[in-house]
Amino acid sequence: MDAKNLPPVTSRNTVAEIRGSKYPDEVVLISGHLDSWDVGQGAMDDGGGAFISWQALSIMQQLGLRPKRTVRAVLWTAEEVGLVGSQQYYQRHKVNISNYDFVMESDMGTFKPYGIQFKGSQDATAVMKEVVSLLSSINATTLSDDPEGGDVSFWIQNGVPGGSLLNENQRYFWFHHSDGDTMSVQSSYEMDLCVAVWTVVTYVIADLDEMLPR
Repeated sequence: MDAKNLPPVTSRNTVAEIRGSKYPDEVVLISGHLDSWDVGQGAMDDGGGAFISWQALSIMQQLGLRPKRTVRAVLWTAEEVGLVGSQQYYQRHKVNISNYDFVMESDMGTFKPYGIQFKGSQDATAVMKEVVSLLSSINATTLSDDPEGGDVSFWIQNGVPGGSLLNENQRYFWFHHSDGDTMSVQSSYEMDLCVAVWTVVTYVIADLDEMLPR
């Protein structure tokens, strides 16, 4: 192999948000990472996660929806080389951790969605069960534990409720970090379903009267 280490360069997270109508300082954060491994196109890892996070904001904007809390989409930089962008974000914003209502990342595929992987208190879990029940029309009402997403792990480890996309990703490691990670792996229909899950969960949580119980 002709692999080699190159010197560090500056890169940045990409951030977009819809400011909350009533509690703008309280944040629901959704995310995926923009960088990819040095082979393939990164369509699955993690173009899909970045896309559904961006699209969730786009749909809210198109529908004229403005939840009570700020919805912030962060497309992380330098995830593949050690969660660099997300660590920097956490270090800069952890002083306001009490204002972070809920954090999510999609980084394990955007195939047919089943629901959400979630970690939070017993009371927060009860709320989330009600939220995912709204997705019965697309059969995505499963709520399981142990969310996957290194970029939001800092928040979850420090008590912020967190989640990730639960999807039919048995084929994920067929293509992961390989030349096979191209747009041909993605299904536009399944990605639309993932967007629906991401948007509904994000909007409903952000628009509740109270933050999720710690």
